[in-house]
Amino acid sequence: MKRSARLSLLSLTIFLLTLSACSTESPSTSRQSTSSRGSWSRKAPLPIEINENTVAAVNNKIYVIGGSTADRIDHVSNYEYDIATDRWRTRAPLPSGMTHAAATGLNGRIYVVGAFTQTGHGGAVNLVYEYDPVKDAWRSMAPMKSPRGSVGITVLNGRIYAVGGRGVDKVTVTTHEIFDPSTNRWTELAPLPRARDHLAVVAANGRIHAIGGRLDASAQNVDEHNIYDPATNAWTSAPPLPTPRSGGVGVLYRDLIVVLGGEADKDTYNENEAYDLKTGKWLTLNPMPTGLHGFGAAAIGDRLYIAAGAKGRGGRDVTDELLVFGLP
Repeated sequence: MKRSARLSLLSLTIFLLTLSACSTESPSTSRQSTSSRGSWSRKAPLPIEINENTVAAVNNKIYVIGGSTADRIDHVSNYEYDIATDRWRTRAPLPSGMTHAAATGLNGRIYVVGAFTQTGHGGAVNLVYEYDPVKDAWRSMAPMKSPRGSVGITVLNGRIYAVGGRGVDKVTVTTHEIFDPSTNRWTELAPLPRARDHLAVVAANGRIHAIGGRLDASAQNVDEHNIYDPATNAWTSAPPLPTPRSGGVGVLYRDLIVVLGGEADKDTYNENEAYDLKTGKWLTLNPMPTGLHGFGAAAIGDRLYIAAGAKGRGGRDVTDELLVFGLP
């Protein structure tokens, strides 16, 4: 065989080997893996740019309640989003303005628990309000036993659990109370193992998960993951949050407890990590489009809805975005 023919054959072989390698190269695999970790989209923005708001969902509608803006720390706003029409409308305002409140849906109603009323986590209150979306009306309920804001709440077996938070002296607490709407009464339960606020509290499989949060300043974020068992009135430790953070949210989504966003002393987080209830392990999902804290979230159907918040720490770069996350 001539030298030129051998060179041509060698070149062809190298080309075919390269083509074969490219067909199984990582970019394709990477794209597939990214898709399997979920995707993000945007829906109609809120009527207002706001942060430190709270969010709850009932009857396939999302409610964004209270919060802070550059000109007001204690908004009374109440905005309703209809996922079927992708539209917002203004509803009856809160009886009193608040920031860093907590909200949850239960039996077709929304309950707003605790809050701050002053800057710098000041003016903690023990107020509890119930909102009836059908009547578009609020009423006061029995207050918590002590004032606190940035408390984590969740619903289990028809009752509301309020965990942690920060009191009138701006000191974080281990307080853990349960509210029964049928009796309009609060009862104290076993305290958190360590005081913290700005934490994620999520009910799943008959247990309460308290995840992350901060001990005091945003530089003191923790990765703690504690599980409360109502049958024994006791807390146990669980696999820690991979990225210690506070000021984000936790939501039960499918068989996952998804923890999104948060704040540190220098920046915000776009982390999207999920605790798999089946395996007891943490997963890394597709990060949020931007770092975000001081927002609210709710799961409806096969989607997670992320409303408002601040892209910068300390309430800077407040947004009106409604982000939507979904797994395939």
